[in-house]
Amino acid sequence: MASITNQEIKTLRSLSQKKGRDETGLFIVEGEKMVSEALRSGFHVEKVWHRDEIGEAAMARISQLSSPSPVLAVVRKPEDLHADAPDLRKGLYLALDSLRDPGNLGTIIRIADWFGIDGVFATEDSVDLFNPKVVQSTMGAIFRVRFQYTDLLSLADRVKAARGQVYGTFLDGSNLYERPLSCGADAPAVIVIGNESNGISPALAARVTDRLYIPPFPPDDPGSESLNAAVATAVTVAEFRRRTL
Repeated sequence: MASITNQEIKTLRSLSQKKGRDETGLFIVEGEKMVSEALRSGFHVEKVWHRDEIGEAAMARISQLSSPSPVLAVVRKPEDLHADAPDLRKGLYLALDSLRDPGNLGTIIRIADWFGIDGVFATEDSVDLFNPKVVQSTMGAIFRVRFQYTDLLSLADRVKAARGQVYGTFLDGSNLYERPLSCGADAPAVIVIGNESNGISPALAARVTDRLYIPPFPPDDPGSESLNAAVATAVTVAEFRRRTL
């Protein structure tokens, strides 16, 4: 049986915290499907641990899941995760304004993967992309979707300078299903997703060119105050893509 040292266990356990991930530049991926996705991606996989090789007790010590999986990989974070002026060409993008919930971010990454979004950008104070809950909830999409932290105010200004559109959802916006929408065929189009509690920040809202509203049903009797951030993303992006069918 292969061995794992106490120092290796200590390092692996530190990756459950952002500080440990930032100091080492590493993050953990668990599960046969996820590890397989990592190995096929352009990410650098440092090492793979198998439960059958190191034993169930050791795997339980290094796993970040309540029920340890059969395989765990240590993967190096990409070098271009933070960008002052990310490459922005024609296409459809998402911009996450202070998103804090790991489950929301992971689900949004999956949505971006499913609908062929050209890139996802987030403010620096958004949840860490490599938070274990984010990584697992992406179900492998983390290895296929372009993601970068950047200044969204500057990003919005660049989009507008390129004659592109900056969309956002608001309670006082225009009906999503009736509004003309650009999917970025000729210039970049960005859909801003706001913070779970406070929505889109005032400074960024001032840069939005098209304020959209997802109407409830029936229109005059909404049951909930608002939609979950990930759900709102899915509804909005689906409508943008529907326009191209």
